[in-house]
Amino acid sequence: MLRGIGSVFSFLTIIPSSDATLENIAKNMYLFPVAGIAIGLVVGALGFGLSLAVDPLIVGLLVAASIAILTGIHHADGLADFADGLMVRGNKSRKLAAMKDVSTGSAGTVGIVLYMVGLIIAISLAGGTDLFRALLISEVLAKFAMVLMASLGSPAAPGSNSPFASAMRDRKKLAVAAAITLILVVGLGGAAGLLMLAASMILVILLLGISARSFGGITGDVLGATNELARLASLVVFVSV
Repeated sequence: MLRGIGSVFSFLTIIPSSDATLENIAKNMYLFPVAGIAIGLVVGALGFGLSLAVDPLIVGLLVAASIAILTGIHHADGLADFADGLMVRGNKSRKLAAMKDVSTGSAGTVGIVLYMVGLIIAISLAGGTDLFRALLISEVLAKFAMVLMASLGSPAAPGSNSPFASAMRDRKKLAVAAAITLILVVGLGGAAGLLMLAASMILVILLLGISARSFGGITGDVLGATNELARLASLVVFVSV
């Protein structure tokens, strides 16, 4: 299991691992929430410390930047490609082609800017231990949202996301990921945590519908966008309640 955690942690962050092959990562996708705990502890501790001495908006900026650096902007790039694909007019093939384009279009640029602004504002509205809990829970929910998306969705086309969807057809693995997530969410967040979980699950269902209609299924970029949007949605719910 330790090697499995190492492989998914390497996939989700900038920290390298010799076990980080696509097949190994996909096989251990159900451990994404565990990696989310580790990431959440790092950014949560940073946010907690900064919030004790720094202006809230500066805290939001620095924590958002730390998330981007620690995760290598890997999934944020998926969000940009997802936005580009959605905004292209035409059939599913044209939309998929736009997502695969290495250059970021205007829709992707606007999407990333709005996402980062929303993330900075949401983080700035909490402080101290509340911020620590919010960042930790939201990071775990972001990772569970990808697991759930892979479990429920069908690949739009053969590609790097196919092994993930195939591996997560195993309902036992989904149950393990859900149990890890639920224990942490309820233990740290209580009622607010359950609302955050509900928001992320509703988001997954909405994105599944949008992806099926626009692309014919999910892609790696859809999974990346799910991670980013679930993080933001859960943070917004936390600071709202």
